[in-house]
Amino acid sequence: MEVIAHSEKETAAIAAQLASSLKTGDILLLHGTLGMGKSVFARSLIRTLTSQPDLDVPSPTFTLVQTYESEQGSIHHYDLYRIKDPEEILELGWEESISDGITIVEWPERLGPHKPTARLDITLSTIDNDPNARQILIEKSE
Repeated sequence: MEVIAHSEKETAAIAAQLASSLKTGDILLLHGTLGMGKSVFARSLIRTLTSQPDLDVPSPTFTLVQTYESEQGSIHHYDLYRIKDPEEILELGWEESISDGITIVEWPERLGPHKPTARLDITLSTIDNDPNARQILIEKSE
């Protein structure tokens, strides 16, 4: 599925809509360069899943992972930007995360061999003629 968001607000709305279809065990890998809106997308997903529209959802850039509770179970939000070795993910409770809730990963290319085969790949990219717009491509892998 491919959609176009013309603003951060639209990006958040697309994420909120996707959140309604998520279930325990789902893994979302958010792809895109710096500033593409991965954190905006993740924040909206988490707020929708927790039914807390004003929830403070900081980027886990320095903590590497943040966990939230929802009706679907735990939500694990990873930001792997600072990971140097894919094995570091195991020290963050990766194996438990992917088995007990919904997992959201920014910078998933740093997972290396730990990238799950069953996942949703969500790629955010710019559109040439509009610096505020984003193409959002959502692909399911089994």
